[in-house]
Amino acid sequence: MKRIIYILSVVLLLGSAMTAQAQGKHRNYVVGFYNLENLFDIYDDPVKNDAEYTPEGKNKWTEAKYQKKLSNMARVIKEMAKENGRYHTILGVSEIENRLVLEDLVSQPAIADANYQIIHYDGPDRRGVDVALLYNPKQFTYLDSESIPYTFDSPTIDFIMSKEEQEYFKTRDVLMVHGLIEGEHFAIYVAHLPSRAGDKKGSYQLRDRGGEIIYNHAMEMQKKYPGIKIITMGDMNDNPTDTSISVYHHAKENVEDVTETDFFCPFISMLKAGYGSLAYRGEWSIYDLILVNKNLLDAPDGGLKIHQFKTGYYGRVFKKPFLITQKGQYKGYPFRTFSNGSFVGGYSDHLPTYIVLSK
Repeated sequence: MKRIIYILSVVLLLGSAMTAQAQGKHRNYVVGFYNLENLFDIYDDPVKNDAEYTPEGKNKWTEAKYQKKLSNMARVIKEMAKENGRYHTILGVSEIENRLVLEDLVSQPAIADANYQIIHYDGPDRRGVDVALLYNPKQFTYLDSESIPYTFDSPTIDFIMSKEEQEYFKTRDVLMVHGLIEGEHFAIYVAHLPSRAGDKKGSYQLRDRGGEIIYNHAMEMQKKYPGIKIITMGDMNDNPTDTSISVYHHAKENVEDVTETDFFCPFISMLKAGYGSLAYRGEWSIYDLILVNKNLLDAPDGGLKIHQFKTGYYGRVFKKPFLITQKGQYKGYPFRTFSNGSFVGGYSDHLPTYIVLSK
């Protein structure tokens, strides 16, 4: 009898080990980015240019509208979780006013069970919008972070802007978060590069410099932590074929072309195939980019690496009917919060993007 019990115990233990091993091989981690399009609270901050997002301001930004916006953002996150069978491990966000709006977002009933933790720094942007990172503490171990300021100290760019204009210019910092997934070192960068407005003053150079800042810091992290896996993401206000990404961020379209000092951008081929995360004057672009370094692209067996979808692409634009305007002048465009100055109760002028990591 004891022998039978022993044999059964061994069989059960082996079965459990094999099941755990199988689950380990198929464990996925979703890493994404979403521009939340002006997620402001209703309070006037005297040090920010946020007056239009108050009850008395231009947008008549009331508590009801704010709560609708929060509910909408939570719905998008929840729907992505349904599609993937799990919440994001990492979700970078932009166009958020402060930590308060993030606390209100992660506590929304639809996504409260995700228990998202927040990493955010107040930045210097004159309008008051920042970037931030939400993470699942069961899947990502936070180690440290840094808010990287925007500077004009470029050895390669001869800026059109005068020194006085450079001193006045303020934009979002780049957020770097360092942590662990399954014991593997990761550095995640979240950015919102300068807008395309004001090209006469060389706004493309401002984004080139932004790409350079991210890239240089990432290369420093590779030297400091050999083998570290790096993900950069954000609203780059440029397509992946523009110089800020293709040249200054050293982005490559093809897996086989990526070296230790390059980044792989899955959205280059997707852009060429007609995918988009935002639309303007009838043309779709992908500004909401996610890139990975070679360590994450070519990880050895048993290590986390970027996953290829059934579509053949390594990236995903989350484009569902409820996120798209269904009628009127902007039919087919992302369904945004305001249209022609009127509150229409939509979501964002950007669609979220994501990648999946697996072993």
